[in-house]
Amino acid sequence: MPFPDFTPTIAELARRQAISHGDRELIVLGDERLTYAEAERRSRKMAIGMLAEGLGKGSRVGLLMSNGPDWVVAWLAASRIGATIVPLNTFYKARELGWVLRHADVTELLTVPGFLGHDYLSRLEEFAPELSGATGPLAILSLPYLRRVRAWTTGSLPTWAEEGPNSLTQKGEEAGQAGEDLLGEVESELSPADQAVIIYSSGSTADPKGAIHTHGTVVRHAYNLNSFRELFPDDRVYSPMPFFWVGGLVFVLLSAMHAGACVLVEDRFEAGDTLDYIEREKATIVAGWPHYGKAMAEHESFAGRDLSSIRMGNIYAVLPEELQPADPELRATSLGMTETAGPHTIEDMTVDLPEKLRGSFGKSVPGLEHKIIDPETGLTLGPDESGEILARGYSLMQGLYKVEREQSFDAEGFYHTGDGGRFNDEGHLFFEGRLGDVIKTGGANVSPREIEVLMEAQDEIKEAYVVGLPHPDRGETVTAVAVLVAGQDLSEDELRERLKRELSSYKVPTRILYVTSAELPMTDTGKIDKKRLKTQLERAF
Repeated sequence: MPFPDFTPTIAELARRQAISHGDRELIVLGDERLTYAEAERRSRKMAIGMLAEGLGKGSRVGLLMSNGPDWVVAWLAASRIGATIVPLNTFYKARELGWVLRHADVTELLTVPGFLGHDYLSRLEEFAPELSGATGPLAILSLPYLRRVRAWTTGSLPTWAEEGPNSLTQKGEEAGQAGEDLLGEVESELSPADQAVIIYSSGSTADPKGAIHTHGTVVRHAYNLNSFRELFPDDRVYSPMPFFWVGGLVFVLLSAMHAGACVLVEDRFEAGDTLDYIEREKATIVAGWPHYGKAMAEHESFAGRDLSSIRMGNIYAVLPEELQPADPELRATSLGMTETAGPHTIEDMTVDLPEKLRGSFGKSVPGLEHKIIDPETGLTLGPDESGEILARGYSLMQGLYKVEREQSFDAEGFYHTGDGGRFNDEGHLFFEGRLGDVIKTGGANVSPREIEVLMEAQDEIKEAYVVGLPHPDRGETVTAVAVLVAGQDLSEDELRERLKRELSSYKVPTRILYVTSAELPMTDTGKIDKKRLKTQLERAF
């Protein structure tokens, strides 16, 4: 199993790469550029400033800002002193933001005042009105562990917030050699077993859950995943995945750092502007969501673009024609989750698979193991038998914050993912959707994903979602919503006829509703909220 040949902490990774790739760009946001050497230097000064104000191992530092150089520097600085980072979703509303800050016992919040119309300082006061007029260090009942809020701005701030990077950096510089020496001793006590991050997953059916990951977990896993794709120092990786999600943090940022590559980020996706950016910065890898590719490929300027620098990626629509798969369903994908620090199954995504592996999700990542159980009896199932997917191994979280370990893992140390699927006799996973999503109609079990994949394979359909609605006789009826590609038309009857050619009759949706993307209920992590979708459809029908 490929693991790095150094002590796997974030601090050690940053130092090593600053030596090996100092002049190379680590991250680009518009005209802002940060090299590996600058990231090490700036984060070192900020880390010394954090130590000067009492932060250290055991402190929980919230990070609320978009992808970019400032995010990277703050994350590295807090990681270097042993603090636990709590990356915060930039789309959080007041209740969500306050809930996570309180649940995570955040000691210090590093934030921007606002982003894309989101006013975070106002939202903090909305959740905790007693902030108004308060001064630091804070001591408020709504957020009992919060002591400081630092804002990345040169503008005016409320009395309870302090200026962010300049003041911390100044403290670091004022500490002189004594500060450098102290940071060196602090970093020498960092261990791969130390907590690095608490990442909160989407709370579509309940409050969010905070998965605890160590330095060793995230550094090793990013390195291990790189063995399934070729990343080089000259690579420039475009990805819209935010760093507050595990995919953006581990499979984009940390993976790129291991290679000495550059990450290209932007504040927002807009097809034309993103094409400008990818073309100008000569991206070599594009990683993200397929609907981004569709939007760019349909843009009026797409045909005249020079995207020849791109050599790899899963946004197939913008790859050079010779690199595009003839059939995307014959390219393996991966299955991952916050609790496993990203993908726990994977395969080379650049080669075509045989027909028998159509739609598969790869094999177990080396160092991880799986088993399939019957969710009702708990009995272990054999090859090609469908049940709940269980996982354990080095990339599994240490646990859920404020949840006892025995409630997170079974007696054998397996995590019950709540995902349904099966492994064939060669170890390839076929994912069949969330167990709670399985539709039971007329005594048969129907996987929504199977239908969604076929619907989205139609040229006219951009995205599709399938749920089961209550029925007095059949238990549930298969119901679908779909978003059409701009300018396309497809009748419900024609769509059903096409699906009947591929599916047993009981799997064909009895009702199909066309909607716009804006009408779809989404979670705060950009996933479809099927619980709300079912409620909306029950009202509609």
